[in-house]
Amino acid sequence: MDLLGKALQDFYKGRSRGPLRSHSSLGTIEDVPVSYFFRPFASMPALEQQALMLCRGSVLDIGCGAGSHCLYLQESGLDCTGLDTSPAGIKVATQRGVLNTVCTDIMDYHSGKFDTLLLLMNGIGIAGTLEAFPDFLEHLKGLLQPGGQILIDSSDLIYMFDTDEDGGVWVPAEVEYYGEVRYKWEYSGDIGPEFSWLFLDLEILSQKASSAGFEVEWIKNGPHFDYLARLTPIAN
Repeated sequence: MDLLGKALQDFYKGRSRGPLRSHSSLGTIEDVPVSYFFRPFASMPALEQQALMLCRGSVLDIGCGAGSHCLYLQESGLDCTGLDTSPAGIKVATQRGVLNTVCTDIMDYHSGKFDTLLLLMNGIGIAGTLEAFPDFLEHLKGLLQPGGQILIDSSDLIYMFDTDEDGGVWVPAEVEYYGEVRYKWEYSGDIGPEFSWLFLDLEILSQKASSAGFEVEWIKNGPHFDYLARLTPIAN
């Protein structure tokens, strides 16, 4: 069920049907304001604002949602394509004025080369697991023009777990890495299927990206264990 897309569509049409909630394997249930997906540039967090200002050339906004990032980039004169797996979300983005959209999984997308790949709102999460992350990076590399860049923000979830006296982290036994979280959306009386989402601390990101042939540049830290980084392929 495309519950996130349904919530976006209802909000856009002015007929919201209750809160959008996320249920996580960390035991949290959070109400997610749907209006947040429609925020203008001035209301975006500083990390997002800086990422958008660093975009150049042709841009692929991966996980574009309602298209807010694409709209800003279009207005700035850049050629931006919004990609998302949500049919309803893509429809909303198009109705809002995003000129180029694609409804597919990024791992199934092979059309075109871009100067900038944009993965905001913890776009790393699309990889799902730490094990899948190297293949995810390899696929993204194939979508880049020579000299291209990947702009990523993510969060280190270490603060959510107990630590022992030696600094070890107590994490659920069924996950390989503490940044692997499973979610379900709830909206309008329905609960959607569970999906995996990945959060990476900067050290692990650097290790995995370097192994995949990327140079990693830390750009900026956010106010709550989050950060913005730039990945560029190392020339052979």
